[in-house]
Amino acid sequence: MDKIKGIYAASMSILNKNLSLNIGKTISHAEKIVDQGCHGVAIFGSTGQSQLISVSEKISLLNSLSDSRHKDKYLIGTGLNSLSETINLMKIASSLNFDNFLIMPPAYYKYGDKEVIDFYSRIIDAMPNSKIVLYNFEKLCGYKFSISCVEKLVKRFPKQIIGVKDSSYNLYENLKIKNFSVMPGSETKLLKGLELGCNGIITATCNVTASISRKVYDDFIQKKTQTVNEMLCNIRNTFDQFNLISGLHSFMSDHDEIYKNLLPPLTLLSEKDKKKLIEELNKFNFKLKSLKAA
Repeated sequence: MDKIKGIYAASMSILNKNLSLNIGKTISHAEKIVDQGCHGVAIFGSTGQSQLISVSEKISLLNSLSDSRHKDKYLIGTGLNSLSETINLMKIASSLNFDNFLIMPPAYYKYGDKEVIDFYSRIIDAMPNSKIVLYNFEKLCGYKFSISCVEKLVKRFPKQIIGVKDSSYNLYENLKIKNFSVMPGSETKLLKGLELGCNGIITATCNVTASISRKVYDDFIQKKTQTVNEMLCNIRNTFDQFNLISGLHSFMSDHDEIYKNLLPPLTLLSEKDKKKLIEELNKFNFKLKSLKAA
């Protein structure tokens, strides 16, 4: 993977009632959204509760994921603050032939561009064959990538730093680097981003919008008239009224009750909010039964 492009979902993690990771269903879910139209899937991104899932469970899933029929389509999130644990998890993933990673800077502490460059430099020194997509999400980690920082990282590591997921939305309009993927984190930025030269999206709601997002992408590439982009943006804007993880799990729980299981402090939507979510989605004729495989 020299460059990522297309429609990527930040895949959901499926838990058992005792809150252990259900490896089989998590992988099955990821495979299904690829079947529905995603070009790829980010495993253990924020939507996958990565910061809350144990390292041992992540390792167990990676071992099983290596047998997935869509093995070549996965981007592995680390979701770890510890540098050594990040590197160790990457080594295990690499031993299973997963070399493409989505990595966010550590959360909690305050730091700047210099420290972020040092963080990624140490990772790449330890894992020189890895391909890394930077994860720009100030809301979660407290740091927002500057264009200058991204440019410096790519200049220093052109073979390893291959793209950025921009969920802070300060990069996708103006960041222009040759052979480098810029992927906004929302369907509402998909068409505009493509028009500006971006390469696709990596989003939470592609867990349920895969086929519609894929149509917007394909129609743009094929220079066809856009017929579903307004609907796609309306769906995303509806989910954005709520916590995305809570909304997605509440929505999917009507399909399978196992989606009701979330790691604390995450919770499902209240019955009132879930009803509001479903009612708003119904206005666009968007229902769970409409989610068909591509």
